[in-house]
Amino acid sequence: MKVMVFVKATKESEAGQMPSEQSWSAMGQFNETLVKAGVMLAAEGLKPSAAGKRVLFSGARRTVTDGPFTETKELVAGFWLWQVRSIEEAVEWVKRCPNPMPTDSEIEIRPVMGPEDFAGLKAQRL
Repeated sequence: MKVMVFVKATKESEAGQMPSEQSWSAMGQFNETLVKAGVMLAAEGLKPSAAGKRVLFSGARRTVTDGPFTETKELVAGFWLWQVRSIEEAVEWVKRCPNPMPTDSEIEIRPVMGPEDFAGLKAQRL
């Protein structure tokens, strides 16, 4: 199964604070372990929300809002895309991860939808 692993933003990441050299090194080692285990498919860090935009869809209207966005609990600072046997395996990998932020932080794991998740839609159209 594929899972998306989200590193949630913090006040520090939103302020553009870069990780310490020690944190950067520890995360690099963790990422190497993921690659060697065949788990990591992709990984990226994201710039603070001040560099982003949101587009609100309401019927035919589209409203664009420039960042920054105030609620850091709802923002993503980075992500991994992993191939794992189960969500429990993903949890075990996350538990081994060094803290990605200089303060308390949160990582969210979500399964990626696959073709089997859309099988019912195809049947409805026939």
